[in-house]
Amino acid sequence: MLENISLLAMFVIVIDIVLVAYVIYKLIMVIRGTRAVQLVKGITVILVVWILSRFFGLITLEWVTQQAVVYGPLAIIIIFQPELRRALEQLGRGRLFAKSSVAEEEELKNSIEHIIKASSYMGKRRIGALISLERETGMNDYIETGISMNARLTSELLINVFIPNTPLHDGAVILKNNEIMAAGCYLPLSENPFISKELGTRHRAALGVSEVTDSITLVVSEETGGISVTKNGELHRNLDEDALRTLLENELLNRDQQNGTSLWQWGGKKNG
Repeated sequence: MLENISLLAMFVIVIDIVLVAYVIYKLIMVIRGTRAVQLVKGITVILVVWILSRFFGLITLEWVTQQAVVYGPLAIIIIFQPELRRALEQLGRGRLFAKSSVAEEEELKNSIEHIIKASSYMGKRRIGALISLERETGMNDYIETGISMNARLTSELLINVFIPNTPLHDGAVILKNNEIMAAGCYLPLSENPFISKELGTRHRAALGVSEVTDSITLVVSEETGGISVTKNGELHRNLDEDALRTLLENELLNRDQQNGTSLWQWGGKKNG
């Protein structure tokens, strides 16, 4: 009897640990790509400093870090209200605990094809476009500068946004989780003095955002119709459909297998 109770208790403990671990994992997935990632790093540093200051008897430093620990939760609620709201909304929709990697991969492949189709269409007709794909680094600050859309990504909608003489034509479109989050967004211009003089504002904005985030940004030139892509402060120009597809699939579908290997050793012409 006692043996059965012990086995039951151990089973309950294991289930409890697994559930808690799963909840923590899903919460990490929610905050991934937002400012909350930097917050977690900052909290870790503060806790480490607090522990070390207590261990070595650094009274003043311990007091300062203790105040941060005491009043930090209130500051977190105020500063990161959008992220907390997003997590609660996902919980309410039942998405927080949903996972279908196969379905997500198929949806991502469809999104890549929509991007390629729209870029090719606009390139042939010399319709200028600026499209930025959010990855790990959150781009909420730039999304908030544009007009919120929260629409499902389709090539037709992308093309329609960039039709000349429309209100959103001159800004950037930011994509996130296979959705068009906003259009008409302002991106930071690169201050690199070595950028070719023939490049316009769209290319400088694409380079600028690639210098401060890990996003992939696509530019369609209004003058030449050429398609360019920026990543990590690098610009690759005059990409055809195959080269663009290779890049997007490698970066978005196979990024876990990259292990620091450069994926830029293909077709595109690198701009120094």
